[in-house]
Amino acid sequence: MAHSRRNPDAMIDYIDEYDQVVEVGIGRRTDLARALADRGVSVTATDVYDRDVPDGVAFVRDDVVDPDPSVYAGADAVYARNLPPELHRPALRVARAADADFLFTTLGGDQPAVPVERVTIEVETLYVARGPLG
Repeated sequence: MAHSRRNPDAMIDYIDEYDQVVEVGIGRRTDLARALADRGVSVTATDVYDRDVPDGVAFVRDDVVDPDPSVYAGADAVYARNLPPELHRPALRVARAADADFLFTTLGGDQPAVPVERVTIEVETLYVARGPLG
């Protein structure tokens, strides 16, 4: 059943089961990272540009295509919102290297470029990649 209003934080109830997460490409959308931190999740946000993040959220400038593995070490999950297809495999690669799950949403009709499980959250799909890199 589709909801009449898209909830940008629909991912939170799925991601807050993790203790330590890294958001890839936080951009200017900090609401999910803030909400996770408010729920006691340890959140590190990354972006290729310096970004302001909410209190309780760590920020590291990093490019998932040429990542610093120490940024992701210890994470239980790596997640991204509206991730373009060309970044699906690099983001999955950093998650795998950290032995973390990879969760993401895409823009519009973009399909995942990596093997995933599909989880319906509100009116969008959360893609969850577990297991070895294919």
